[in-house]
Amino acid sequence: MPIINEKFQIRTNGFTDIIDITKNVQNCVYNYSLKDASVLCYVSGSTAGLTTIEFEPGLLVDLPEALERIAPQNAEYHHDESWHDGNGYAHVRASIMGNSVSIPLIDGALQLGTYQQIVLVDFDNKARTRNIFIQIFY
Repeated sequence: MPIINEKFQIRTNGFTDIIDITKNVQNCVYNYSLKDASVLCYVSGSTAGLTTIEFEPGLLVDLPEALERIAPQNAEYHHDESWHDGNGYAHVRASIMGNSVSIPLIDGALQLGTYQQIVLVDFDNKARTRNIFIQIFY
């Protein structure tokens, strides 16, 4: 099975910054005019995650609020005792969310729902440039 590798970078603000990367992924995939494939999207780093959501104002508030209840920024984390960088919460949130999503390409189209977008969520406590890797298996 052949594999195509693509990569792009996204500048983030950190602190649960949610960025719609759907168009970036589509650009990587649709350049090849493939009919059927499996598309893997992956963000490197231990304080960022990838998922799909409806990228709309309500969820852009709901998702960070939910993650704040699960892994509060101001809680004490053993990671912070070790590294003193104050981003233990970011590592926990990223671990929960995961760093990849896989989307089928069928008949030349990514199989995303009408209101479903691919998003990068940067949890770190500072701005970053994130590397997003796309692997297309066909």
